[in-house]
Amino acid sequence: MSTTTTRQIVHIDEDLCTGCGLCVSPCAEGAIQIIDGKAKVIREELCDGAGFCLGVCPEGALTIEERETVAFDEEAAEEIMAEKLKTYIPQVCFNCGTDEENAPLLPVRTKGQSTWVCTRCLPALIHG
Repeated sequence: MSTTTTRQIVHIDEDLCTGCGLCVSPCAEGAIQIIDGKAKVIREELCDGAGFCLGVCPEGALTIEERETVAFDEEAAEEIMAEKLKTYIPQVCFNCGTDEENAPLLPVRTKGQSTWVCTRCLPALIHG
């Protein structure tokens, strides 16, 4: 029997979710999948609560909540992350095309789109 703990975890509002799937890729641990046309946290022990999925949701359907749930299972998450790395396609900066192999990327909303920006292009977006 799993013990529970109070911690942060992703919450998906199914009424807002359109099932676009943009939140699946940023979830390195594989906690989110599209099931029956909606994003779902399929295994709460895989959600680390970091929220990398939040910034790419065009509908604002994802939030972080603090609640009672099972503990994060780092060992299980590492196994999934290692498997996903075998077929992972690096994301690219919408501005310069640099991929995450060459610069850190951050999720960003710009011109109504959810996308990625590298840390080299981010200052220009902030300061113009």
